[in-house]
Amino acid sequence: MCISTGAAAFSGTIVYCGRQHHPVHGLIHVLGYQNTAVNLADGPNAMLLHLPTGRLTPRHFLSAGRTGDVLHRMVAAVESATAATDGIAWMSAAPQPVQVFDHDVYTVLLASDPTAVPAALRQVPPHRRPDLDADLLRFYADHFPDHTIAVCCFDNADAQRAKPLLVWYSPLDPDRLVLPSLDSHTGKAPDLDAAVPVDHWVLFSTDQAPAGWGTPVDHPGDMRHRLRAFLPTAVMGRRYGGERALPNGDFAISHRDLLAGDLDRIDRLRPVRR
Repeated sequence: MCISTGAAAFSGTIVYCGRQHHPVHGLIHVLGYQNTAVNLADGPNAMLLHLPTGRLTPRHFLSAGRTGDVLHRMVAAVESATAATDGIAWMSAAPQPVQVFDHDVYTVLLASDPTAVPAALRQVPPHRRPDLDADLLRFYADHFPDHTIAVCCFDNADAQRAKPLLVWYSPLDPDRLVLPSLDSHTGKAPDLDAAVPVDHWVLFSTDQAPAGWGTPVDHPGDMRHRLRAFLPTAVMGRRYGGERALPNGDFAISHRDLLAGDLDRIDRLRPVRR
């Protein structure tokens, strides 16, 4: 359900992407990601996410604070409407090759050049510092050259209590909502020709939806205003799971199809070597 730097088992994955016009930041996408992780490696591990944006800094990561169930509330909204369907070290003024900071239970490395990550690992505390396969980093450099790679390092004790990752960014393509969902749990580069088992809730939102679109989300009344400004009032989504494997890739949908509520148009994208 994601890519890890060592052996791991992930289940109950929730991935969310929302498109919105923020009053300060303009047109942005907001990514939400959460799962249950079991680290099967001998030492620390990390989850890798490729984000379709050319620039990220620690300020783009949102704290869930007391509302660690924010993505589960979105799932509850969708489940109530329809049956499930198978289907911090802050950046300096000068740009840095890799930014390293703490967020929730993770030490996060952000890199536009994945091959620069190994040199920055010394900044990760030893109990969270994973072994990184050079071929895996080269895979990201070859297939996602315009993206930012987030390496989210964790240890065995941290994995079970992680809150959702919430990140906003200016997307490479504002009219295509993409959820990073490539799968490989061995520490090696993913097999792009494989069919992989899935256990995902896939959720989307847009602030341009017409009245009556989607299902309202019951956010808690005491949610911080700053976080609330990045979250949707309504979502649409679908569960993918069960016996049927899917081609390895990311989930994606065009904004036009999302506005129409046509979730049958959700694609599995397979990256192409650049």
